[in-house]
Amino acid sequence: MTTWPGAHGFLPERRAWPGPRHLREESECPLSLLGKVGTGAVLFTVAAIAVGYMKDTGDADTGGPGIADIPGVYLAQYRAAADTCPHLDWALLAGIGKVETDHGRLKAAGVRSGANFAGAKGPMQFLDPTFEAVRARHPGIGPDIYDPADAIPAAAHYLCDSGLAAGDQRRAIYAYNHADWYVAKVQGQAAAYRRSA
Repeated sequence: MTTWPGAHGFLPERRAWPGPRHLREESECPLSLLGKVGTGAVLFTVAAIAVGYMKDTGDADTGGPGIADIPGVYLAQYRAAADTCPHLDWALLAGIGKVETDHGRLKAAGVRSGANFAGAKGPMQFLDPTFEAVRARHPGIGPDIYDPADAIPAAAHYLCDSGLAAGDQRRAIYAYNHADWYVAKVQGQAAAYRRSA
């Protein structure tokens, strides 16, 4: 019995396979073509997602989605926490909320329950020790890392404690996530929110 290579190993040949004679070679069997098309489709989808993600991220010049993208409950929390310290505005908090979890809408581990692969939790993606340290320094912050009413004020205090109160926005954002791309992405998104407000 002849076999064709397929996506999951070798399958027996179907002697009555219809189709042009030139496609009956092993490399051109229907399963082989499906494997090539499927692989191409997966690669195209991954590339499209990556390009869309990068396109949406923006930088200080291009930005990203405007204020209409922010759920009302989150916008109210960002605005309420903006007076935590000098140099903090609602748009910077909203930029972090967007980049971290799309304002709590990201369907991933650690956003509404559990933790992500790195141990971060909640809409503002805190590690437990960081969240507890911020709460210890600022006792008015509530205990629920998954509740935006507690997580957003904690993020505001963390940014202020990390250099924003002294006017060093870059240092504060970098403390939140130690990556230059992250700083640029948050700043770009915050700028887009300010422009659309």
